[in-house]
Amino acid sequence: MERQVVVFELANEQYGVDISTVEGIIKLQTITRMPQAPAYVEGVTNLRGNVVPVIDLRTRFDLPKVEPTHDTRIVVAYMDHSKVGMVVDAVSQVLVVPEDAIEPPPPMVTTINSAFITGIAKLQNQLVILLDLGEVLSIQERKELQAIA
Repeated sequence: MERQVVVFELANEQYGVDISTVEGIIKLQTITRMPQAPAYVEGVTNLRGNVVPVIDLRTRFDLPKVEPTHDTRIVVAYMDHSKVGMVVDAVSQVLVVPEDAIEPPPPMVTTINSAFITGIAKLQNQLVILLDLGEVLSIQERKELQAIA
């Protein structure tokens, strides 16, 4: 058994999400800030006539903020049956990952706040942290995000 994974970069680390959760990858476009939004919410953007909330994964993962580059992308994905844009540093590839190359995350690095990490893919000379997008935000945070959209 194998998994197809969209691999993106944040702070020089590789992260992967199941391709079935990704609707598309777009260049960074205008994001309208929303008043009183949580810190991890960049705002909303117009995606083919639909208003889509956009979160900054760097902020969500407590990584330092950086200025966008020409490689910065928005990964449009489904989170609880809703479209959400996620700002990432770059999208590098789509990989086919064999199940036997995936290990569970080590217990000492997982907490209730990192339950979205489903595994670590060991590929030749790189490690890819696999994420469950449905768990990146808590239930309360998802409700807040839906209220913004």
